[in-house]
Amino acid sequence: MIRALTWLGLAVVMLAAGSGLLLTSPSAEAYPGGDEDEDCEEQVNRALEAMAAGQDVAEPDCLTAPGLSAIEMRAAHAAMQQHTFDDIRQLEIQDDILYQRAYRRIVGDVNFYDAPNGNVVARIEKGYNFVAIRQVIDGWVQLSNGQWVRAENVEDAQISELAGIEILEQPTIPYAWVVRPVRPSAYPGGPENPDAVRFAQYELKAIYGTEVVDGWEWYMVGPGQWLQQTRVAKLKPVERPPEIPPGAHWVAVDLFEQTAVAYEGDRMVFATLIASGLPQWSTNEGVFQVYVRAVATPMTGATGQPDFYFIENVPWVMYFDDDIALHGTYWHDAFGYRQSHGCVNLSIMDSWWLYRWSEGAVDQSPYVYVYSSGEYRADLPVWARRPR
Repeated sequence: MIRALTWLGLAVVMLAAGSGLLLTSPSAEAYPGGDEDEDCEEQVNRALEAMAAGQDVAEPDCLTAPGLSAIEMRAAHAAMQQHTFDDIRQLEIQDDILYQRAYRRIVGDVNFYDAPNGNVVARIEKGYNFVAIRQVIDGWVQLSNGQWVRAENVEDAQISELAGIEILEQPTIPYAWVVRPVRPSAYPGGPENPDAVRFAQYELKAIYGTEVVDGWEWYMVGPGQWLQQTRVAKLKPVERPPEIPPGAHWVAVDLFEQTAVAYEGDRMVFATLIASGLPQWSTNEGVFQVYVRAVATPMTGATGQPDFYFIENVPWVMYFDDDIALHGTYWHDAFGYRQSHGCVNLSIMDSWWLYRWSEGAVDQSPYVYVYSSGEYRADLPVWARRPR
């Protein structure tokens, strides 16, 4: 990272270019610039022309990519001091909803029995298999369908405690969720600050300023605290598509940011993180409408394949695109990343909220608008890729 091209650097660039004057912009560290930066490129070009004519020229004291100006930085710090988060309300965790069922994962190729030490009545292949259980007795686990499996073939599911935000009024400052634990950088494009407090997964941050460094957006979330865009999922308002009637209930699913926002007409009322389809099973874009709902239902697919899955009691399900649904998810805690076979995964608390909210829609059938506010880049750093 460099703040500005040195004069020696300019000369080297010119010589390397041969006949032409090749000017490259530096990566901006985005410390506050001033008015002198606004015509920096013009100043540099004049200096290069003078140098080519054999004149002695002083190095321009400016940045070609200055980032936030001094006045913009002061405004951002003022916004930090005044911001109260009164426009949103964190959805509270309710244990009776989150742990309504005892979820478990089935490990390996497993036989199901009609009783402990009884007869084999079914078998399931090794895969992504999850069930709800009734009880555990003497090394045997009874499933919700009454069948039994050995306790060594069962392990706890990873239930996420993610909960979204109720939006009380249209936010004037953008919000974003931290998707992986991280320490902020002291400046855009910089390394993590080892002395800073680590931000937790799903911690909600307000964005007070944005810089672009090497093609990546960096967000100022506090004094001397910057996060690269791949560290967060940003809440972005979107216009209501013309196919959705005014005043209707609808959910905007942003595949790029991995967020879902519930709207009533043009008013945002709720927002959270999601996990949509992986590239090979991408969630279809377009405008849809929920056509069937279920408090809980099983889901299965990819029979005979390595990614075979059987998931019992998937909670708070709303199908909107053939077999693609918004639904609760108790088998992973990696929201903010693509994870699914096409469905829109939500945490249990968030799916419960949306399911109840959807009862206010006409025929309890809200619209679903799936879109992408950006394009995924292929040069993601290792830490920004899908969690395993």
